[in-house]
This record gives sequence, C-alpha cells and structure tokens, in this order.
Amino acid sequence: MEWLLMIAVTFFAGMGAGLGTGFAGMSAAAVISPMLITFLDMDPYMAVGIALSSDVLASAVSAYTYGKNKNLDIRNGLIMMCSVLAFTVVGSYIASLLPPTTMGTFSVFMTFLLGIKFIVKPVMTTKESMQNTSAKKRALQSVLCGVLIGFICGFVGAGGGMMMLLILTTVLGYELKTAVGTSVFIMTFTALTGAVSHFAIGSLPDWPVWILCVVFTFLWARVAAVFANKAKPETLNRATGIVLVVLGAVIMLFTFLK
Repeated sequence: MEWLLMIAVTFFAGMGAGLGTGFAGMSAAAVISPMLITFLDMDPYMAVGIALSSDVLASAVSAYTYGKNKNLDIRNGLIMMCSVLAFTVVGSYIASLLPPTTMGTFSVFMTFLLGIKFIVKPVMTTKESMQNTSAKKRALQSVLCGVLIGFICGFVGAGGGMMMLLILTTVLGYELKTAVGTSVFIMTFTALTGAVSHFAIGSLPDWPVWILCVVFTFLWARVAAVFANKAKPETLNRATGIVLVVLGAVIMLFTFLK
C-alpha cells in the first residue's frame, strides 16, 4: 500500500512539475515539494532537494527542445544566470537575518495570477519585434533583471521560474517561446546548484522517491516542451495559462491541507 501511494504521489507530482517546466519554465520545487511533504510526510529540506534535482534534467531536456527549435537566447540567458545566482545568495543571507515570514506563499499565488494573465492577456510579441532592442541594451536589462530575480528568489525562497517568465515577457519583451526556453536554460543551472548544496548540507535523498520524481518530471517536461514548440502562439498562451492556474490552485490547496 505504501509503495502504491509513493508511486501515485510521485507520478502526479512529476506530471505537474514536468508540465509546468515544459510549458512555462516553472520550478519543479513549487509542485513536488508540497506534495511530498503533504502526502508522504517527508522532511521539507529533503523534499526541496529532491524537487530541485528533478528540475535539473527536466529543465535541461526542455532547454534542449526549445534550443533545437531556435527558441532560446543563450547569450543573454548566461548573463542573467550569473546575476541570478549571485543575488540569490545575497537575498538568502538577508532573509536569514530577519524573522520567519510567510512570503514563500507569494510565489504560489503569483503562479495562479500569472496563469490568468496568459489566458486573459496573451503574450503576442514576435521574434521580429524582439530584434528592435539593441544587444547592449538587452544585456544591461538582463543583468538588472537577474539581480531582481535572484534577490527575490533568495529572500522568498521560491518562485524563480515564475519571476523569470514574468520579467522576460513583460519587462524584456520576449516572445513567449523564447522566454520559456531561456527560463528553463537558466533553471537547469540554478536547480543543479540548489540540489547539490541541499544534499551536501543535508542527507542523501530517499532513493526510490528521488528516482521516480526525476523520471516522471523528465518525461512530462519532454512531452510539454515538444507540444509547446509546435503550438501556435494563441494555443501556447492558453495552454500555459491553464497549466499555471491549475497548478497554482492545487498547490494552494496542498499548502492549506498541510
């Protein structure tokens, strides 16, 4: 019975995380962690470590799929990634000096609202219009936005994928597919850094749960990324919005139950 419960929880956790990653560049930690904690009574620190390590392969295969379809801005993605990693440490340090807060719930609520935004007001920017911004200006914007995203991620403790998608589409004016492709490219390295540090500081993961989460997240992320790259902009916006709204609502329910 315990094995059936473990397989069911990891399957649905991996499906939600994989679809969120492949469609919207969402961090797997936002989906997998609350499900492992709520239904398997797993230690929160280990649950986050498993979620982050599941995110590595899922984000990598998604980034490969988007890159193969020329929907990835590697140059500015690397610039933003450096800023994100550096200021995640700064945000985390400042947060450690303050009393505990419930700011982590902000990222979950933002997931829900961002999903509604994609349904009601889809991102219809084209690649041609993206070219109107000079390379120098784009690089500077990437640094500044990376600083903001990194600080918020470190301070709040979650929401990196959602913050990146929001800023890439609204502030930097990215076309949706390129925004998601760039986001998962960055998340591959940020998730790897987080997973290694979690397991190095804490203990090794529950291996059966870890393997199942990694496999299921990887498979669903691949499915979502392939579909997303073939879909029309209107369809992709609607699909991304629905996935985010459902995941946001489910995660808020899990948080409430816990």
